Amino acid sequence: MAHQIVSLHKALCPYICHLVDVIGRRILQISGDRSVEKEEKNDKWHRVERSSGQFMRRFRLPENVKVEEVKAAMENGVLTVTVPKAEVKKPDVKAIDISG
Repeated sequence: MAHQIVSLHKALCPYICHLVDVIGRRILQISGDRSVEKEEKNDKWHRVERSSGQFMRRFRLPENVKVEEVKAAMENGVLTVTVPKAEVKKPDVKAIDISG
């Protein structure tokens, strides 16, 4: 059976992704932590700003998703989630002869 692949690529440089979940059969949830540090200094002063926290994103999935085959991979700060979709079966068309 052929299928379509929907891939989500997201650059998550200051983010650390901990969990990729499918909730029910239609919601993809990605969650983790973020941490950013910005440092500035010159001859008279030195300043460091730090921010951190958690994040969560949810995406609605199409009805024909193969939930058991969803895969996620993180490489060089890019999260790739692959969501295979089953091919929608087209109805059979039968030609009918017209008499007369």
